[in-house]
Amino acid sequence: MNKDHIANTIRRFRFDHGEMTQQQLAEIVGVRRQTIIAIEAGKYSPSLPLAFRIARAFNTTVEEVFQYNGNAAPPRKDS
Repeated sequence: MNKDHIANTIRRFRFDHGEMTQQQLAEIVGVRRQTIIAIEAGKYSPSLPLAFRIARAFNTTVEEVFQYNGNAAPPRKDS
């Protein structure tokens, strides 16, 4: 069973950027509004290029917008 999950903070970033609508974000990154809805709801994981375009729309990093919560690798321990 696949336990990988990619969480996101798109809704928060949209709100923080002038209450950007899903439609506005979709137009900026070149997808349909339904794609943004599915990504925000966690029902669809974006391709890597799309993840970068979304992050750039908010002038931030992919890691700030998307958080990987899978079991593929153990968490890093910083010294």
